[in-house]
Amino acid sequence: MSRIWIIKRKHVFQLAAALLLIMIGWLYLHRDSILPTLAEPVAERTIHLVAGEFKSTTADGKTIEAYRWDPGTIVVRKGERIKLSILGINGDSHPFLIEGLNVSGEVKKGKETIVHFTANQEGTYRLICMTHTDMAHNGPMIGYIQVY
Repeated sequence: MSRIWIIKRKHVFQLAAALLLIMIGWLYLHRDSILPTLAEPVAERTIHLVAGEFKSTTADGKTIEAYRWDPGTIVVRKGERIKLSILGINGDSHPFLIEGLNVSGEVKKGKETIVHFTANQEGTYRLICMTHTDMAHNGPMIGYIQVY
């Protein structure tokens, strides 16, 4: 004798709810292997910058130029370990400092300069080239590190 199973709509919903609860429980039990947490140590993040130049000639034949960091603004998280890799494209030398982070160095044309830092306070920190501090020296060559 064959049995005919008749499934009522309420039984379908109960079965679906039970399966959903089982899946949620499995995800909860295995969450550490699926989702990273903010408490886990984070590897150092590398951010690449270049020291570049804009150059043009005015209508009267005068050459004008301005140096800059590119990108001009980078955004990092508070407490994030950063490896800043800066390539010198234009200009012979760009001695620099990052105000408030006790970081300094020098970028030379055709060379890569690497500095490491961790910003533990939120705010905006200026990356300043000490050669190009104002318009009289083809600047200001200032970049910004936004920490949130």
